[in-house]
Amino acid sequence: MVKLAVVGLGKMGLSHFAIINAHPLVEVAAVCDATGYLLDVLGKYTGVRTYADYEKMLDEVELDAVVIATPSKMHAKMVRTALERGLHVFCEKPFCLDSEEGAELTRIADERKLVNQVGYHNRFVGAFQEVKRLLDAGAIGRVTHVLAEAYGPVVLRPKGSTWRTQRAEGGGCLYDYAAHPINLVNWYFGQPSSVGGSVLNPVFSADTDDEVFGTLYFDDGKTAQVSVNWSDESFRKMTTKITIWGTAGRIYADRQECQVFLRDTATIPEGYKEGWNVRYTTELTEPVWFYIRGEEYSAQLDHFARSVESRAAANENSFGDAVMTDRVISMIIADAQAGTRTSAQAAAAAAAAATPRRSKWRSLLSGAR
Repeated sequence: MVKLAVVGLGKMGLSHFAIINAHPLVEVAAVCDATGYLLDVLGKYTGVRTYADYEKMLDEVELDAVVIATPSKMHAKMVRTALERGLHVFCEKPFCLDSEEGAELTRIADERKLVNQVGYHNRFVGAFQEVKRLLDAGAIGRVTHVLAEAYGPVVLRPKGSTWRTQRAEGGGCLYDYAAHPINLVNWYFGQPSSVGGSVLNPVFSADTDDEVFGTLYFDDGKTAQVSVNWSDESFRKMTTKITIWGTAGRIYADRQECQVFLRDTATIPEGYKEGWNVRYTTELTEPVWFYIRGEEYSAQLDHFARSVESRAAANENSFGDAVMTDRVISMIIADAQAGTRTSAQAAAAAAAAATPRRSKWRSLLSGAR
């Protein structure tokens, strides 16, 4: 039996608690949060031990692992503390707002042979897993371009804010939303060598970005465009999409299905045919013991729990994988900042560019006279 604590009882923390509390291999020995009434309710109705002090909980409760679902800026310190106590760690994404700090935590976890996982749940979605299988099989030939998208209705008004919409707390749309499709691109193709044309735009937020656009460049010539907007209420909930073009076909996938077009030059995988093919997540997904929000959330925690129970560090969505995504995010931020000019700078540049043209026309007119 794996003894585990859930730290942070916001939306994701409560979701994780509900799922993992029903797992047959897990005993939730404690929860930790700063909100008193949540602790009172959980203590009263579930009997779980409750703490407002993280280190006190670690001192008093015998644990094998922790699930950390606190605001992003708190991840690094809490993960380090757990690792130093020899605990296996599941951490919500984004892993760390500082990718170098994330790399150090990865080193510690690997040296101590601790199970480590980050909550990029899309890697447990059947349709996205099928994309990985098809790419590994070379089904669409040499990949030339990728479009990675995510849209949803998170920030729709200029009033009010949460930690997610504050750059220093959660990292904004880039860290909270764009991280998902970027992580899928990393899973499929590794880390890009460079980025370009990055745009981090506010729509309603005063302190951070609400939409993210940019291009990732890979050494073999392929490119991946990122298009993300969490101020788009035309989507009822978050929707992540991947479209991949290759020399022998095209793949499109979202949470619901995987659509594949194979040319007559394609290496046809078993179960597929030339032309259009569709595979639905329902036929690609193994049943889970407990369903809440989506089977992928249960599947990722099941993978973590079984890895801890067997002491086999089969780290799907490992710290190292998450650091790759964090590094791409850092590259996008640097590129966007380098390409940002104030309106005064833009006006001065426009005036400077226009001056030679005016002089040229004046010279021509003078010559005509």
